[in-house]
Amino acid sequence: VQLVESGGGLVQPGGSLRLSCAASGFAFSNYDMSWYRQAPGKERELVATITSGGDIANYEDSVKGRFTISRDNAKKTVYLQMNSLKPEDTAAYYCTLQGHYWGQGTQVTVSS
Repeated sequence: VQLVESGGGLVQPGGSLRLSCAASGFAFSNYDMSWYRQAPGKERELVATITSGGDIANYEDSVKGRFTISRDNAKKTVYLQMNSLKPEDTAAYYCTLQGHYWGQGTQVTVSS
C-alpha cells in the first residue's frame, strides 16, 4: 500500500488549496478513505471521510461548509478541497486507508 499526498503550501487567510492523495497497492474503490491533520503540539484529528463509492462524506465540525472531500476511483485518488482557509487550519495533512496505512503528509500553512 502506498499513499502519496500533494498540494500543500503557504496560503493567505481566506485562500484555497486542493490536496490530492494518490493511492496504489490495494483495491482503492473498495475502501472508505479519510483525511486527518495534525498541528504542532496537538493530536492528529479526523478532518473528513468519504465512502468507497464517493456518495457519502462526513466532516469535522470546524471544516463543514469550507472543505470538500471527493474521490476519483478511476484515478485512485482522493482529494480535499479547502476553501476559506483560516490560520487554525495550519497543520500537516494526511490521507489514510481506514487508519491502517498513512501517507507521508503534506504541510498546509495559512498565514498572512
